[in-house]
Amino acid sequence: MENLKVGTDALFILLGAIMVLAMHSGFAFLELGTVRKKNQVNALVKILTDFAVSTLAYFFIGYSIAYGVNFFGGAEELAQKNGYELVKFFFLLTFAAAIPAIVSGGVAERARFNPMLAATFVLVGFIYPFFEGIAWNHRFGVQDWINASFGAEFHDFAGSVVVHAVGGWIGLAAVLMLGARRGRYGKEGQVSGHPPSSIPFLALGAWVLTVGWFGFNVMSAQTIDKISGLVAVNSLMAMVGGTLVALWMGRNDPGFVHNGPLAGLVAVCAGSDLMHPLGALLTGGIAGGLFVVMFTLTQNRWKIDDVLGVWPLHGLCGAWGGIAAGIFGLKELGGLGGVSFMSQLVGTLLGIAIALIGGFVVYGAIKKTVGIRLTHEEEFNGADLSIHKITATPERESGW
Repeated sequence: MENLKVGTDALFILLGAIMVLAMHSGFAFLELGTVRKKNQVNALVKILTDFAVSTLAYFFIGYSIAYGVNFFGGAEELAQKNGYELVKFFFLLTFAAAIPAIVSGGVAERARFNPMLAATFVLVGFIYPFFEGIAWNHRFGVQDWINASFGAEFHDFAGSVVVHAVGGWIGLAAVLMLGARRGRYGKEGQVSGHPPSSIPFLALGAWVLTVGWFGFNVMSAQTIDKISGLVAVNSLMAMVGGTLVALWMGRNDPGFVHNGPLAGLVAVCAGSDLMHPLGALLTGGIAGGLFVVMFTLTQNRWKIDDVLGVWPLHGLCGAWGGIAAGIFGLKELGGLGGVSFMSQLVGTLLGIAIALIGGFVVYGAIKKTVGIRLTHEEEFNGADLSIHKITATPERESGW
């Protein structure tokens, strides 16, 4: 009977890993549809290659930092208990690999390919698992201190802060280090629009991410006996809230409409196992409005050229989700309790600080040594020319 349960758990989390792996195609198509046509090939190559580099970094370094587990024993040892620990690694890898996928959308159309891969390795191997271990594995005594100080541990069920806020704030650091795309902002303050190249591809990416998110959230239980229908319904309600508020505040703009559900889902991850569905609806709705307002401000007023809006979408909505778990997770507001507002605030700020410091250190070091920005010619032609030459044929060499 015990073997049956372990096998069932392995299958359960494997299905979650497959669903979140599929979400990476959503990241790819969301970026593909948003960037200009000349950069579409590069967008697809980046997401796939980032995932491969993330796998190596997390397998050899990151997973051990976060959980104190390595995979250097024999195959017989690894296969024990139906290989559950291996499948758990696969599942958590798909979360870790979301960090460079998030960053990719912010730095699109002007970042050098190979230096970005080097940054991916360091971020997934060291920066992300450091905070992941703190939040999800009681590493370094931080959770014990938060619990003793504020009466509850920092709670992040499926990664509003651990994955999304960390990825979004690292992305902000990268965007600021790179600077805007050439021609995006004029010397006299004018803004040059770079409209999405394909709304259908953008919408496809959003839909793939939305569907996969139910694996992202529900399978975060990690064992079949802890599965919760509340998580699924709360994810649904947050998605709906984000969609409708983004539709209204974005005045029916399709870019906002398709990012609205993602904003709601980012925000509900942390407290999806605690909130009442009405709390999840409010959490998602606020996130949808937050994305519309902050995307517009960053692009037009603050002149921050964050192509896909990854800082508003993941960084800010993820931070809001961490704090919202400490509001709508309280019993007084219909939640299950066991959370503290101050614990959520401190844990969220800690995640932001680690992400910002890590992002500036990693991208700053690469910028100082080998550079992270495409040359004028490379940017004009649409991405890293090494990829261009691999994918081009003689008759299409100048046609990307």
